[in-house]
Amino acid sequence: MEFQLLGPFAARHEGRQVLVGSRRQERCLLAVLLLHAGRAVATERLIDLLWDGDPPASARATVHTYVGRLRAALRPYGVPVETRHEGYVVELGQHRVDAQEFTALAGRAAASGDPAERIRLYDDALGLWRGELLADVADERLRTRLGGRLAELRLSAVEQRAEAQLAMGLHDRVAADLTPLLDEHPTRERLVAARMTALYGAGRQADALRLYDGTRILLASELGIEPNRELRTLHERMLRGDPRLDRPPGPVYAVRVGDQWLPWSTSGHPALEFCNTYAGWGGDPLPGSDWLRGYAALAVWAGHLDLIEEWAVTRLREQAVREPAEADAALDEARRFRTDLYACLTDPQDGRAFKAVAGVVEDAARLSVFTRGEDGLGRWRPSPSAGLRLPLCAVARSAAELLADARRFSIRACASPDCGWLFLDESGRRRWCSLATCGAQRTDSHR
Repeated sequence: MEFQLLGPFAARHEGRQVLVGSRRQERCLLAVLLLHAGRAVATERLIDLLWDGDPPASARATVHTYVGRLRAALRPYGVPVETRHEGYVVELGQHRVDAQEFTALAGRAAASGDPAERIRLYDDALGLWRGELLADVADERLRTRLGGRLAELRLSAVEQRAEAQLAMGLHDRVAADLTPLLDEHPTRERLVAARMTALYGAGRQADALRLYDGTRILLASELGIEPNRELRTLHERMLRGDPRLDRPPGPVYAVRVGDQWLPWSTSGHPALEFCNTYAGWGGDPLPGSDWLRGYAALAVWAGHLDLIEEWAVTRLREQAVREPAEADAALDEARRFRTDLYACLTDPQDGRAFKAVAGVVEDAARLSVFTRGEDGLGRWRPSPSAGLRLPLCAVARSAAELLADARRFSIRACASPDCGWLFLDESGRRRWCSLATCGAQRTDSHR
């Protein structure tokens, strides 16, 4: 069965629309459960959403009635609505929800290193939208409460698609496509930057500069702020005809190391930095949130943090080109270790995560050698015999040192659902997340 939420609500079975005669609030309740598919939604939460904080006395009984009708209507199609933890949950199984497909496609697009493939995936993802979220069953306030994250993901996907198109020289297309969106979001600076770049690349320098001037005035009058540093730098480069404008833009809050973009170092410990290569631990992946997009990024990152020597980085990258399957396997193992390490660091009682991390640490210990550094001091280093697993072994040793240190109990995570970065103490979280440099899309939840 297929459920469509990105636009007017629709439920289809073998191409035929069903649930046509159901009440608007019943469809809305089902949509809420589908947006949280696989997770229980408390009855109190459903009541709050359906009646916007002003429920009638019969609200709980009405919700039970709605659920009963939905169960009866969906039972023939094998879609269970189960009671769980003082609430309800829909288990999808093989059934499809366009909102989930959109999130998955956007994540795949962000991870793709090929601009053409990235554009194709973003086109597929954005093509799932047929209008506003739940256009016929939710008002604007409910839509904001339910779909704020999806709306942000949609805008971010548009921006990243535009940047991929600019990298391929599709300036005229970007300039045209972004015009209506900028009418809706005139102070969204990343959109402004993309359209300015498109106009400039299409030979319309005057239009690009006028767009900047209009945005600067709007930001000052409506928000009382100046354009951000990236937008100001773009404007200055356009004024002097900087040839770097012909290059594709880099990620925000990143440093360029060789030919790789890496995240800023923020936490003060390599094991935490490894976890912080992903922004979005608290929720669904955001486009561009995973920095470990390829084996080269893993190797360069390990060298950048001095976990392995620079000569080893070069050798590993050459080996990865010769043995792509082995490189992919090493990268997948590193990602799994990162997930287990994050769970272990955020929950000291998670025995499963600790055991998984310990297994990799013990393996890394067996593949380590004790060497003398240029400073005359001895230190443990992963042995070259680790092959393409060398960066993983290096970060595993660093993780073991932190887990054996009392400082692990002072680790703090950003509380934003859009972030989840780890810091050695609260001061790091305040320093970075209050500026939204951690990957979060909103700063209000960091205060």
